[in-house]
Parts: sequence; structure tokens; C-alpha cells
Amino acid sequence: MALLADSRADPEVRSLRVEALSKAAVGLSQGIEALLAEDPRNPDLWLWLGRTRVEEAWKIRPDARARSVQASGFTAYTKRMRSAHEPLLRAAELFPADPVPWESMMWMALGLGMDRENKDALWEQVYRRCPTLFGAHVARVVTLSPQWGGMKEEMFDFARVAMSTASQEDPRAALIPLAYFEYFVQERSGIIRGASSWFSADEIREVQNAARGWFEGHRPHPRTIQAHNFFGAAFYLADARRPARQHLIRTYGRPSGRPWSYLGDETDQYIKACRNLNLDIT
Repeated sequence: MALLADSRADPEVRSLRVEALSKAAVGLSQGIEALLAEDPRNPDLWLWLGRTRVEEAWKIRPDARARSVQASGFTAYTKRMRSAHEPLLRAAELFPADPVPWESMMWMALGLGMDRENKDALWEQVYRRCPTLFGAHVARVVTLSPQWGGMKEEMFDFARVAMSTASQEDPRAALIPLAYFEYFVQERSGIIRGASSWFSADEIREVQNAARGWFEGHRPHPRTIQAHNFFGAAFYLADARRPARQHLIRTYGRPSGRPWSYLGDETDQYIKACRNLNLDIT
């Protein structure tokens, strides 16, 4: 698994690659198990298997509104999510310095509804190994959000502190629009009707200030495109067309799951936004 083996010295690249590879492997985890049978001490394969099982579980998570299938569907979902724990622990044991298995376990803990103490412990494992890991910061914002049992104030405090301690080239400034999306999904789901209803003037001003403080630099961060998606979507939904275009044009036709999945199908919503902004993404 050269793509992951080559990334062992760079947690940001490793985090991004395992996320992409695992989403691509949904439904194919038995093939990874076959590879492990031939190479059982490979931490990259254990990581890939564990994260793939996490993604497979999220794919079959039942809609709470579908009560007729909820019980059986939730059982299958929970079983699949729990099956990720052992391979992720094995990956962490074989490569103790790697923060990425612990990041993946943060998503597992979220999906299983683990208690706050366990969620905090997983975050600490990541933070000790790589205190700036973008993917883990995204997972932490989501973990602290109201829709997952957290508090709005704590979520925003976390995002703001992370941004304030980041360098200018660090895309953690994009945690600010992410926090707003998480807040809106829980607190404003019943009143969101159009672009102008998403952000108040003060809210979009905070997003603007965060965007102005971020400069992607000469060597873009591995999560630069994801950060542009966060900012671009926020500005689009605030009807701020110029900054929306400036950010979305730098996504080069590549939507990220968040933030577009908050609106519906991620690809459809991204294409819709780009078309409304007269952006050519072909």
C-alpha cells in the first residue's frame, strides 16, 4: 500500500489519503482483509481496514425518521462501526507515533455515541502526536457540536482557539465556517429557507475575518481544497458572491463531503452552487 506507506512521515497527507482511500473502498473491505492475511504486520493495511469499516458504517446509518427499518438498520450499523475498533487499535500498536488511527477512532466514537470521557481521551491521543492535524480538528468540532450532544459555546471556543494558534498557512481558519454549519443544522433546521437565512451579518463577518487571516502559501496544505470548500459554501449561502467565487474556483472541481453534505448530496449541491455563481468546473 505505497500511498499510505509513503505518507508515514506526514500525518496530514496520511490523514487525507486514508480518508479518500477508505471512502473509495466502501463495500470492498473484504479485499483489504485478504491483503492483511498475507501481510499481518502492516500498519497501513490495518489503518485502511479500520477506517473503511468506519466509512461503511456511516453509509448504512439509518435515518431516524425511517422508524420501520430503524431497529434492524441500527443494529447492522452499530455492528459495523464496532468492527472498526480492533483494526484501528492494531494500526496504532504497530505504528505508535501515528495520530491517524486515533483520528479515525474519533469518528468511530462519534458514531457509537460513546461518552464524553472516551471522546476526550481519543482527542488527547491525537493531540499528543500531532497537535495541528486538520482532520482531527474537524472531528473534534463535530464532536463538540450541539447535534452530537455538545454545547454551541464550547464548539465555537474550540474552533476560535485553534484558529488563533494556527500559522497563516494553516487551514484551521476554516473551522469557523464548519462550526457555523454544525450549529445551523441543529439550531436552525426548521427556519432555513434560502441563502439569506443562513448567516446573520455578525456571523458572516466572523467567517470573513477568518478567511482574511488564512493564506495558503506557496506550498498548499494537503487540506487546502477542503478549506476552500468550507469558505466557499459559507459565502455562497450568505449570498456573498465574490468571495464565494474566489474560494470555489480554487477547489478545481473537487467538492469535499463537508460542507456540501449539510445541504443534500454533496456533488449535486456543489455543482448547483458553482452553476449559480457562473463558475466553470469542467
